[in-house]
Amino acid sequence: MRLKPHQTGYVATKVGIDLANAPFITMPKGREAVVAEVKRIIDENLKKEAVLDEKVKKIIEENYDEIEFQHADERQLFFMIKKKMAGQFGIIMNYDDRYNDLAHTILDELYENYLIEYDVNENKIKNVIFKAFKTFANAYEEIDDIVYKKIKAMNKEVIPGSVDYELLYERLYQEELSKRGML
Repeated sequence: MRLKPHQTGYVATKVGIDLANAPFITMPKGREAVVAEVKRIIDENLKKEAVLDEKVKKIIEENYDEIEFQHADERQLFFMIKKKMAGQFGIIMNYDDRYNDLAHTILDELYENYLIEYDVNENKIKNVIFKAFKTFANAYEEIDDIVYKKIKAMNKEVIPGSVDYELLYERLYQEELSKRGML
């Protein structure tokens, strides 16, 4: 699952909850400070990916005539170019590897900024963070389906893409996250 900018707060909250619930971790500055730092790190990572995406779009635009002439699949071409350039931008394309790398970065930043303290092996903490990412990623599609079905089952028709739809979707999405202890 590709993490979207509006989801970083949810993932950061999940990481904060899981770290707070781990009996071997203390948070001297509180969970909110941890969540804010985790969100900042994830947002920073997504910004790097957005820069890469823009560079790839520019390459495709510059070569649009050739792409049209060759009848190339733009989406597939976009992904191939992005994959080839990802290393130059510090982006890991495999999501498990990316979540693992982010877990390391988050652990380092939280420890260096005195936001968490622990007396166990670092891998145990990193695994808590990694598992939070995986739990969110695994739940995302299921929650998305549930929310979509709830909206579709409503008496009032809401048009996808409208402001009302987006607000309703967000509210129902947050409700589902809360039910799962992810908010």
